[in-house]
Amino acid sequence: MKSSIIIVIFFALGILLGYLIDESIFYVSDDLSTYALHFLLFLIGISIGCDLKVFRIIKKLHYRILFVPLAVIIGTLLGVAAVSVLFEDITLNECLAIGSGFGYYSLSSIYITKVSGEVLGVVALLSNIIREIITLVASPLLVKYFGKLAPIASGGATSMDTTLPIITRYSGKEFAVISVFSGTVLTIIVPFMVTMFL
Repeated sequence: MKSSIIIVIFFALGILLGYLIDESIFYVSDDLSTYALHFLLFLIGISIGCDLKVFRIIKKLHYRILFVPLAVIIGTLLGVAAVSVLFEDITLNECLAIGSGFGYYSLSSIYITKVSGEVLGVVALLSNIIREIITLVASPLLVKYFGKLAPIASGGATSMDTTLPIITRYSGKEFAVISVFSGTVLTIIVPFMVTMFL
């Protein structure tokens, strides 16, 4: 839990620093962030490749591995539909479109902004970022109370990249392949589901 809190503290400090200083003084290019993420994923790939148990798990699971992203989709949409009754200004379809981002905030918020306007786009951006932060902070608790697949479900599309290190740490290396698979399926499905609901 300590490492998750440290991650959130650094994220909050980054936001504060970005707010307080001029952008031209301190600018980190998207390319640098992408390279750092790719390097981290490369290291996780080496770790997975060195552990042959992972491949035995995939062989053992067969088609059942498909149930993980399917459960994430169904659970997310049911949860969003239940919560949508609390919002008067946002329709059920708009809520479902926001939920269909599955944590992929950069893509889903752009789609939603183009179709439904900036306000809904910001709501989509924030809700999907919060989903990612919850996964980063609460993964130890999710594993403890709901099982090792819970952080994968919580991470949604981000379980293939940004939340993968924390998922691997608390769920175990053997769940990294399931996490990447689930995140990849959800990432591919996001644009189709968001546009379908809008």
